[in-house]
Amino acid sequence: MSKRITLAKFSGFCYGVKRAVTTVKKLKVENPDKNIYVLGELIHNSEVINELDSLGIKTVYEIPKDKNGICVIRSHGASPEVIEQIKTSGLELVDLTCPDVKKVQQHAIKLAQEGDFLVIVGKAEHPEVIAIKANAEQYSDKIFVASEVSQLEKVKEAIKSHKKVGVVVQTTQRIETLQSILDYLTTISKEIHLVNTICQSTSMRQEEARELARENDLVIVVGSKKSANTSHLAEILKDITQTIHIESDNELDDYINTINKSENIAITAGASTPQFIIDRVYTKIKGGHE
Repeated sequence: MSKRITLAKFSGFCYGVKRAVTTVKKLKVENPDKNIYVLGELIHNSEVINELDSLGIKTVYEIPKDKNGICVIRSHGASPEVIEQIKTSGLELVDLTCPDVKKVQQHAIKLAQEGDFLVIVGKAEHPEVIAIKANAEQYSDKIFVASEVSQLEKVKEAIKSHKKVGVVVQTTQRIETLQSILDYLTTISKEIHLVNTICQSTSMRQEEARELARENDLVIVVGSKKSANTSHLAEILKDITQTIHIESDNELDDYINTINKSENIAITAGASTPQFIIDRVYTKIKGGHE
């Protein structure tokens, strides 16, 4: 029996990721004699990082001592302190912070300047959130990061005593996470200033994936386990239908029984998953069931 295999329309590189990858490659072409450094992984995808490395674009985790090099801020952004250190190091700075992430930083700064107790909805250890928090901390120390309601218990009294609470969101967060935190804040806050900074690409991707999950026996989510938006996709879909999260087509063999038993399969992917990896997954599933 042939299977119905559906590819999500909104999958693979988002605008910010595409911009970052294209720009660093162009930088290397235009500056063949200079070292190009990216501070932290440009995107969460090992195959892309390996490709960049083969082109001479180096991933580093501390600012290099190289007066002739170019240092790139990745799409997740960086703290003002790190940006200043790059500028004073002698390296040329190229800031590839995603425009949507820049907007979150700006909103967080504005809310902090206005005296709000700032709640950042997101994962505290995620590089995007670290940068958002660092930008707001220039203007206030009343800032807290939470990815679930239970974490807010630690600052419950501080929030209660504050006149206003400002809320911004990691661009790749689940709308369900934001809603549950807002529901809780409503019970303990006098006034809430919400700026819903979940990016449009994330919203469209999640909404389409929900529809696919309702229409299929199995959804395959393709992308790095380190990618927040990819992991959130898998979390959302597991509540609706059978879902597997893989990084590449090599992992499909681990789920062969599940795939064989499923008549209708949908494939979606995170914002840092290149098209060639999505295509390989599709081809392997289709080729095995024609």
